[in-house]
Amino acid sequence: MRDFLNLPDHDTKRYYLGIGFMYTSSHLQVTPHPQFLQSDSVLYVTPGNNGGFGVSGMFTFRLAEHFEFRFAFPEFIFANNTLAYHVKYPPAGETPIATKQIQSLLLGFPAQVKFLSDRINNFRVYMLGGINYRYDLASNSSARKAQNLVKLLPSDMSVEAGVGFQIYFPVFILSPELKISEGIKNIHSRDPNLQYSNVIDKLKSRMIVFSLIFEG
Repeated sequence: MRDFLNLPDHDTKRYYLGIGFMYTSSHLQVTPHPQFLQSDSVLYVTPGNNGGFGVSGMFTFRLAEHFEFRFAFPEFIFANNTLAYHVKYPPAGETPIATKQIQSLLLGFPAQVKFLSDRINNFRVYMLGGINYRYDLASNSSARKAQNLVKLLPSDMSVEAGVGFQIYFPVFILSPELKISEGIKNIHSRDPNLQYSNVIDKLKSRMIVFSLIFEG
């Protein structure tokens, strides 16, 4: 049976390297500020779902037969978030929906623990959980020139959970993976002087990530 296995000695390695290519779908979770009830211009705010992409190097260390520790060094994600403001009194000639776009270049440092099933021929399933610290290299929290800008703080922390499976090929392992990243920190840099910022109390990130990971 061993002769039919690809990479038969891989599961005994103490560590191995990989690279991941990611497609992301992200949006911001909005908590209104009490100022919202007093606003005579903004009726409500709708976050949008937006696609992005990224790449990451990976280092995996074998802890036990069914447990591994994995971290990235690091991950780069190009993301875009939108907030649609439904305005009661739009400026002349404009629609009642004002859309604000917030572009991000995220530098992430995820650390995860993987629980793996037994290997069945050239196939293996795993679950993972962990945390991820991200820093937005394109953060606009210090911007001053835009009058209606929604500003985000540069640093964010999130918890992550996901599932994937390993497919063993003769010279590498392909791992399709799906995970959810849930922000636990308020990243809104609120400015009471800005029309589209003062009606929001908290903004938290949420991201769904589909990855194709190549390991050897």
